[in-house]
Amino acid sequence: MGMSSLKLLKYVLFFFNLLFWICGCCILGFGIYLLVHNNFGVLFHNLPSLTLGNVFVIVGSIIMVVAFLGCMGSIKENKCLLMSFFILLLIILLAEVTLAILLFVYEQKLNEYVAKGLTDSIHRYHSDNSTKAAWDSIQSFLRCCGINGTSDWTSGPPASCPSDPNVEGCYAKARLWFHSNFLYIGIITICVCVIEVLGMSFALTLNCQIDKTSQSIGL
Repeated sequence: MGMSSLKLLKYVLFFFNLLFWICGCCILGFGIYLLVHNNFGVLFHNLPSLTLGNVFVIVGSIIMVVAFLGCMGSIKENKCLLMSFFILLLIILLAEVTLAILLFVYEQKLNEYVAKGLTDSIHRYHSDNSTKAAWDSIQSFLRCCGINGTSDWTSGPPASCPSDPNVEGCYAKARLWFHSNFLYIGIITICVCVIEVLGMSFALTLNCQIDKTSQSIGL
């Protein structure tokens, strides 16, 4: 691989990570917007930090840090930054695979935990403003009512529920959407993993090529 190929690989990796850094900034900004306006509230009181805003802030921050290391490591031809980028991508990839396996193995327990958490939050609807905001936002956005239907609201469905008495429950509707779009979700997940593997391959190749170039010019 010559100097021209090294430059091409360097700039491909740089622009690849620059694009992801911009995406990370957008995700982080959206997460901060959600935290400031706090429209969705807290749905699971056992996990008060598990809000949509916090999730977007964490994901956006991770993407920005990893992409920054990739950008600087490639454009500066810095082996330390490139290997840090490679290791972080490897950790993220392994975490994604582990999470997918755990979700598959403990799917039933997870369903029971989510259903129990949603049932508890329904009981807090009239006593907790944050829970009320969360349910109102979800029911208005998804056009659903309760967990499995209007019968979940013992004192009558709130105003955020659609007027149709046969309306679907939010949890049931979310599960149905997930199962009906499982193929597309799987394709997106595989594409993300492939992009991560390509990023790791580019970083490792560029790192090795920097060594060869340094040796060839006697550094």
